[in-house]
Amino acid sequence: MIAHIIAWSLKNRLFVLIGSALLLVWGIYETQRMSVDVLPDLTAPTVTVISEAHGMAPGEVERLITFPIETALNGASGVRRVRSNSDVGLAVIIVEFDWNTNIYQARQIVAEKLQLARSSLPPDIATPVLAPIASVMGEILFIALQSDQHDSLTLKTTADWVVRRRLLSIPGVAEVIPIGGDTKQYQVEVKPERLAAFGLTLAEVVNAVRDSNRNASAGFYTVSGQEYLIQGIGRIQHLDDINEIVVAERSGQPVLVRNIAEVKIGAALKRGTGSHNGKPAVILGVLKQPEVNTLELTQRLDDVLANIQSSLPKGMVLDANIFRQADFIAVSVGNLLDSLRDGAILVILIIYAFLMSGRATLITLLAIPLSMIAAILAMKAMGATINTMTLGGVGYRLGRVGG
Repeated sequence: MIAHIIAWSLKNRLFVLIGSALLLVWGIYETQRMSVDVLPDLTAPTVTVISEAHGMAPGEVERLITFPIETALNGASGVRRVRSNSDVGLAVIIVEFDWNTNIYQARQIVAEKLQLARSSLPPDIATPVLAPIASVMGEILFIALQSDQHDSLTLKTTADWVVRRRLLSIPGVAEVIPIGGDTKQYQVEVKPERLAAFGLTLAEVVNAVRDSNRNASAGFYTVSGQEYLIQGIGRIQHLDDINEIVVAERSGQPVLVRNIAEVKIGAALKRGTGSHNGKPAVILGVLKQPEVNTLELTQRLDDVLANIQSSLPKGMVLDANIFRQADFIAVSVGNLLDSLRDGAILVILIIYAFLMSGRATLITLLAIPLSMIAAILAMKAMGATINTMTLGGVGYRLGRVGG
């Protein structure tokens, strides 16, 4: 069989040369479009479920939330393993599926099972949600937001409402997680002596503030063939709106929030902080979606960050050079390509030195890039990416070809 192929190739040299040239061009084009990573994604399709239960201890979270959800998910189709972590007021359940399961089908299966498990959960907890689809090697960029002219409350607000939202709008970004800073809160500090003076309880104040923070619809008013929407605006916009909320009525006079409490803007309770170069900062971790080209996504992020920087308040600085997976990829792939180049040169020199044949050397010189292109096309057909492991395998095969 091999003898017939060689004989046919020798009779059709022009066809073989044209085919080799087309294969080389096609391979270069496909190589530029392939995803590049440091390591391949070797994890099975995974869906993460998050459920919040404010105020619950880890034992209660495990018994009342984690266990019922795990029980419902264990019997799902295609599930190979369920892991969980119960923390203070938080349950995280990680569901792993079979390797050939589509990630979107897996998320649909989990969502359906969560609907069945909802009846077994306490009525006062938040509805369990699915975490965004993210790769295990998904942390591609860390960004620091710092300022010497603004406090940590302003930094965190800008990071949450400006920087994070802009980054989430970029195709390929799965999640942006801010770390550090102070989260802005409208705080109502109730004075116990004033509550006692008016004969009120803390629960009445909480209910009054919660129920007042909403808009109410009052139907339509029709006149001259036109309908006008009637709406009661009650959603809180400013501190004064909270101060004027009516809590109760005493002796025909309304008792307002400002009569029994001090309303102010403050920082929420935090359990961690962030810093950069020894100074307080808000760190934003950017996670990518699976099968997204890290180098291309990083370039898009750099362009958007430059645009965001120009619109930030004076004194705020974005630093995107804390951690960049693209730099690791460029260095590792560059080193491997240099090794492949040096190895190819050595193979050619050795063949020419021992055989003293220009034809044999030329054949080897042409076989090495064609073999590499064929390997890359096979990798793309199988869904693999260009990374240190696949390039190392290509280098090994090239060594065998040269030998």
